[in-house]
Amino acid sequence: MTLTTDNLFYSKRLKMTPPRSEDVQTMLQWNEDPEYLRNVDTDLAIPYSEKQLEDEGDTKNKEVYFRLRTHEEDTLIGFVVIHGIEWNNRCGQLAIGIGLAKHRNKGYGTEALNLILRYAFHEMNLDRVGLDVIAYNAKAIRSYEKVGFQLEGRARSAVYRDGKRYDRLMMGILRPEWETHNQIHTEGEQV
Repeated sequence: MTLTTDNLFYSKRLKMTPPRSEDVQTMLQWNEDPEYLRNVDTDLAIPYSEKQLEDEGDTKNKEVYFRLRTHEEDTLIGFVVIHGIEWNNRCGQLAIGIGLAKHRNKGYGTEALNLILRYAFHEMNLDRVGLDVIAYNAKAIRSYEKVGFQLEGRARSAVYRDGKRYDRLMMGILRPEWETHNQIHTEGEQV
């Protein structure tokens, strides 16, 4: 493997950046979208306050938090985080959110997943990244599967929304799986 730092925080259309003070106003808009709130967490859909958003990503050592921005316009479109890091076990949990509906269904989620997984495996030196997702979030599940995540288990009937019960799916990917999957998917692409 050739060591490169050219694309540590950048993909084709996206970049991972630290939080900026001006992000809060954009993120307050995300709080007004119930689809976003209900897909990003299994807890109650409660909008964050301005102060909570300002403090987001401030925890040390147990998470690596980035905001997602487009290259061209430098537009904030979401966040990605590796949290619950167990350094001794070289594993962590992934969370991702694309804020506004106008930025969803454009492939940003899949691109961001590959970007954060490259960071997790090649910079943080993790061996495993896991996540959980609500079974009704089919678009997210497709994105996770596209980058190589595998279903590892389910907590049956763990989420209650709108009078219905939904399973909570546990998915995971190991470093060699991601590297093999990523190599297969990039061999046909022109660099």
